[in-house]
Amino acid sequence: MEIGIDSFAAMPATGSSADALAQLLERMEHADLAGLDIFGIGEHHRKEFLDSAPTLILAAAAARTKRIRLTSAVTVLSAADPVRVFQNFATLDLISQGRAEMVVGRGSFIEAYPLFGLDLNDYDALFSEKLDLLLKIRNNETVTWSGKFRPALREQTIYPRPLQNPLPIWVGVGGTPESFIRAGVLGLPLMVAVIGGETHRFRPLVDLYREAGRRAGHAPEQLKVGLHSLGYVAETRQKAMDDYYPGYAETFTRIGRERGWPPVTRARFDAQTHDEGALIVGSPEEVAEKILRHSEALGGISRLTFQMDNAGLSHEQLKRAIELIGKEVAPRVNG
Repeated sequence: MEIGIDSFAAMPATGSSADALAQLLERMEHADLAGLDIFGIGEHHRKEFLDSAPTLILAAAAARTKRIRLTSAVTVLSAADPVRVFQNFATLDLISQGRAEMVVGRGSFIEAYPLFGLDLNDYDALFSEKLDLLLKIRNNETVTWSGKFRPALREQTIYPRPLQNPLPIWVGVGGTPESFIRAGVLGLPLMVAVIGGETHRFRPLVDLYREAGRRAGHAPEQLKVGLHSLGYVAETRQKAMDDYYPGYAETFTRIGRERGWPPVTRARFDAQTHDEGALIVGSPEEVAEKILRHSEALGGISRLTFQMDNAGLSHEQLKRAIELIGKEVAPRVNG
């Protein structure tokens, strides 16, 4: 199983944006040295995040790393031009010597839609059409295409071409059955974001994905499933819980006010960190065991990424967690 980190480049409570990005790049380099497999950068257009231009961050990391794969987490494809998305990631692939990937999705926040002059009522139609174009560009150097939301392309050549052929494209999904089925029909690997509840409840959706892929004629090994999880690792369970909870509670209580969720309580947090809960927080031994339980619950996963920088943790705490994941969690999961 590939194990890595996803970051939304959260703006720290203190310090400058420049310092925060410098520290993020240092953590990406640290993850490479710690032996992690993947590092992803999200895309948001909000004050509290610094990831509105993720390929720039990934390219900076490419120059400082040697082996770790570099991906988006996710690219908000609905609000982007697929031609530019492909060009950006093809360039990243060349800079990184074949280590670029992208996870594309519709985004869990909606700020990108009015920012780029798009109608939120077209939420799903935008993504479906743009994914179709992105895949045509990936598979063909010269493209003829027409759609509703973008000017047509007629015998248009698109450069540069990436080092990898094909450039890996995953689909990031939340909880919509149609999204799982679409990824299966297309034969694209699936990245499932589970940020709450019980992970095993996503098994029926993952089964829909695999069945749709089978019916479309895709080989089982092509239908990879990854899991994006909120989590954190420290030397002991108590330390991990005490480090992570305050910032987690503040972040999700704030988001909850926007979305109508109840405030986070310690009791609810504790429930989410137990055996079937979505949060992966604890000692290296406990975290490794929980990853394996989650994999079994979903019928097997090939990738797990931790989202840790949503809880106000310090740069040093995050670096130590990365080290523990690389040196102690991953060997237990893959041993």
